[in-house]
Amino acid sequence: MNHHRVLSRALKTLNRKQLSPPLTSTVSRSFSNSPSQSTRASFGIAFDIDGVVLLGSTPIGGSPQAFKRLYDDSGALKIPYIFLTNGGGFPESRRAFELSQLLGVNISASQVVQGHSPFKQFSNVYENKLVVAVGKGEPAAVMSEYGFKNVLSMDEYASHFDNIDPLAPYKKLIFKQTINEMAPKVDVRSQKVEATFIVSDPVDWSRDIQVLCDILRTGGLPGKEIGQPPPLYFANDDLEYQANFPSERLGMGAFRIALESIFSRIHPNSLKYTAFGKPNPLVFRNAETVLKQLVSSLLAMDHANVGSHHFKTLYMIGDNPSVDIKGAQQAGHRWFSILTRTGVFKGKENHTEFPADLVVDTIEEAVDHILRKECT
Repeated sequence: MNHHRVLSRALKTLNRKQLSPPLTSTVSRSFSNSPSQSTRASFGIAFDIDGVVLLGSTPIGGSPQAFKRLYDDSGALKIPYIFLTNGGGFPESRRAFELSQLLGVNISASQVVQGHSPFKQFSNVYENKLVVAVGKGEPAAVMSEYGFKNVLSMDEYASHFDNIDPLAPYKKLIFKQTINEMAPKVDVRSQKVEATFIVSDPVDWSRDIQVLCDILRTGGLPGKEIGQPPPLYFANDDLEYQANFPSERLGMGAFRIALESIFSRIHPNSLKYTAFGKPNPLVFRNAETVLKQLVSSLLAMDHANVGSHHFKTLYMIGDNPSVDIKGAQQAGHRWFSILTRTGVFKGKENHTEFPADLVVDTIEEAVDHILRKECT
């Protein structure tokens, strides 16, 4: 499978759909009519979230104050920026609302690009076919919002098979089953799973690895004979990320390694999959397009002329050298990488393997540097 070609096609389609959610009333206003309007449109900013803006649901590094500086006194956006995160689990509209509440500014769904956002382009392929969505949060709701009409969360899918998880009786945690009311009421056990999407970090690794192996090695029909594995997609391939705990937590990439290792032991062929998310350069190209679309909306420009707008500089602010900084470096000379010490990276000096263009303690320092450089 040509993963590069699949990702390229996904992001090209995503570019055409990115602004489908309407901008909120505040964000849809034009840039403030100041002499530096053209200067402000000459650069854009992409922010990682976990470990940069938030730890869990707690703002860090002076992030509320930093974001308020990107708006004018009336609350209109004056600096084009997006959130570029490998995380997810909830629709972009809900994530935008939550970020707006936590940061005290008005953020639109079109400013949120999550690891699973490229899954939108697969809705035409799998619109009415059974797919399974895996991960924390509301993975089935995410896929339903993207246009998938026959999608089940792993919780719901596994519930249709008696004893598919042999460890269920020993688990103290009761995992809430998310029921997708839009899915047709059919006998899931006799319906082939056409694709599986790892939307966000899986919660129950033992069950999810077991059921995914069942799906993959039987051609989408657990309990049946061995068949051709259906396509498998990962929203990202992050090995680690920063959460509330002092040291890094294992991410979706770690889950992928575990699944891949086990599958290769029980199946004659290696695991085939497609992974999205940073540091792939195509993700950064998509981010630039989304920023251009944002500028065109804010300035009431014709979307047909989006490609004619050029940023002099694009800033990536992140905490993970191997994801955020590496990705910005691979994306090209217009990208300027800023590494914060509030997440995965905590070193006093720059990272040795993937050194950033600038290292700062917090996001507030990063934004201060950008505004001093670009707006004075």
